[in-house]
Amino acid sequence: YETWQAHRELSDTILKKIEELLRSQNKTWQDLQGIACFKGPGSFTGLRIGLTVGNALASELKLPIVSANSDFWQNEAIQKLLMKQDEKIVIPEYGRAPHITQPKK
Repeated sequence: YETWQAHRELSDTILKKIEELLRSQNKTWQDLQGIACFKGPGSFTGLRIGLTVGNALASELKLPIVSANSDFWQNEAIQKLLMKQDEKIVIPEYGRAPHITQPKK
């Protein structure tokens, strides 16, 4: 895995970072066997973007997707994948109600 400071550019950088990580391991998208995601709690925008990308990749590549939310989420998620679990869609857990501006109409 890789971490980076995306700031307000996560939607612009996440797929590039995944591609770079795959390339650094001499892998392609077709080598993926599952998607593991952190489902929260965390920032509304970060979780929304990250999980949207994870769910879209799992759907498009026909891969299982799992999630976890503890300090050891990577290990837990890998165990779920090894046990052939598939959540189909990961829903974020923000830790509190998101602050969303009400529509004006």
